[in-house]
Amino acid sequence: MRKIKKALISVYDKKNLKPLLNSLKKNKIEIISSGGTYKEIKKLGFKCTEISDYTGSSEILDGRVKTLHPKIHAGILNKRGNKSHNQDLIRNNYENIDLVIVNFYPFEETLSNTSNHRKIIENIDIGGPTMVRAAAKNYDDVTVITSISQYEELISELSKFRGSTSKIFREKMSQIAFTETAYYDAVVSNYLTNINKNNFTRKKIFYGNLIEKLRYGENPHQESAIYSQNDHFKIKQLNGKQLSYNNYNDIFAALTISKSLPKNTGLSIIKHTNPCGVSILKNSVECFKSALNCDPISAFGGIVSCNFKINKKLAIELNKLFLEVIVGNNFDAEALKILRRKKNLRLIDASKFDLYENLKFSSFNENILVQSEDNKIFNKKDFKIVSKKKPTKSQLEDLIFAFNVCRFVKSNAIVLASNKTTVGIGSGQPSRLDSCQIAINKMKKFTKTSSDIVAASDAFFPFIDGIEKLVQSGVKAVIQPSGSINDKEVIRFANETNTVLIFSKTRHFRH
Repeated sequence: MRKIKKALISVYDKKNLKPLLNSLKKNKIEIISSGGTYKEIKKLGFKCTEISDYTGSSEILDGRVKTLHPKIHAGILNKRGNKSHNQDLIRNNYENIDLVIVNFYPFEETLSNTSNHRKIIENIDIGGPTMVRAAAKNYDDVTVITSISQYEELISELSKFRGSTSKIFREKMSQIAFTETAYYDAVVSNYLTNINKNNFTRKKIFYGNLIEKLRYGENPHQESAIYSQNDHFKIKQLNGKQLSYNNYNDIFAALTISKSLPKNTGLSIIKHTNPCGVSILKNSVECFKSALNCDPISAFGGIVSCNFKINKKLAIELNKLFLEVIVGNNFDAEALKILRRKKNLRLIDASKFDLYENLKFSSFNENILVQSEDNKIFNKKDFKIVSKKKPTKSQLEDLIFAFNVCRFVKSNAIVLASNKTTVGIGSGQPSRLDSCQIAINKMKKFTKTSSDIVAASDAFFPFIDGIEKLVQSGVKAVIQPSGSINDKEVIRFANETNTVLIFSKTRHFRH
């Protein structure tokens, strides 16, 4: 185990340097540094050699080139036990660099703070990742540190091994370093991919920050964690037990629905990622009660998600039902006080969470399916009325609402709606006819309405039996994608029964 003699420090984040520098001084480790880091080290009262003095080359190109020098990289990459390598260093009057401490320009932070492309490009770090990769490759001889969180462990190593580090530690830091550089490059790649609107490149890079290791996955024998492409998570837990894998699954499903609904009016109730009630009534209490009436049994132990701030009156109603999670665009003080009476109830503030165009991933073994999200918002221009009977204004509004909800229901999917609220949902059946029957059964069991009932189907009816069953149950208007060889028969049936029939141009399969 060789003693560390020379360290190179080049960090954007200059916090917590003093304890580290004290440790290096105590172990008589020489420091070289550049730019702002050099100034900070000198300001703190420690000896340091500026890199331009060390290499004999000035920083050029507005700081773009400062550590990209053979004296730096030869010092890092030299294999200490290799005679030829050592001779090369002696011949060029180079010295070993045994410790590299680097963190990168804040590219992610820059993306959050500006849309100025030139500024973003200038915050792509080149020298830092290059040094880190070199040090990580040569972990047999070189220690690499890439985060402030590693300083304490490094100080402990230096103390324990009298100015050296163990190979186990160096190897561990090397793995972390390569992950850091890969992540950094992935963020840059993703940014450039997005601005060029090229979602399906020849090679695809996925990355994420660990948010939390979860208790377990869908079942206790499965491991689980949640990662985010953002360096800060955009939902905040205000109360309750730790969130589980299943909780997060349901929360994201609930948010996908509620955030897609008209602002400040939408509420969804979710169970096992499927909606069991959705409403867009303006009064928050009535909105919840109407959504709940769609399927109050399935709602037990489910998740409620609102795209508005939860107030005292709604909190009182929510507290009457056993729920796992409540999601809102924040909560007022009285609402929080009421809901926190249930210490295990998870309360989630999603006011900073927004839906945006994104890709959806599904994995199997080493294979990943990728597609764009089904997030189109529909209006009447997107539909074609194919029946003789035309919809009323309220029927059309309900049809559009039902069809928008339908995309979030597992296929085969049937959504019955009335007065801007779901009144029956049939989901996840191999037979569309069965989904129709389930939706009808739930409507008859739980809902009493005097208003017209409309139906939405996520895909076309292959035969008239599905639409026939819906009409016989009291449905007055139906929206469905076209494309069946029996479309004409379905239209004929609608006309014979004086039913409104609308064809959409879009299918909503959700397997």
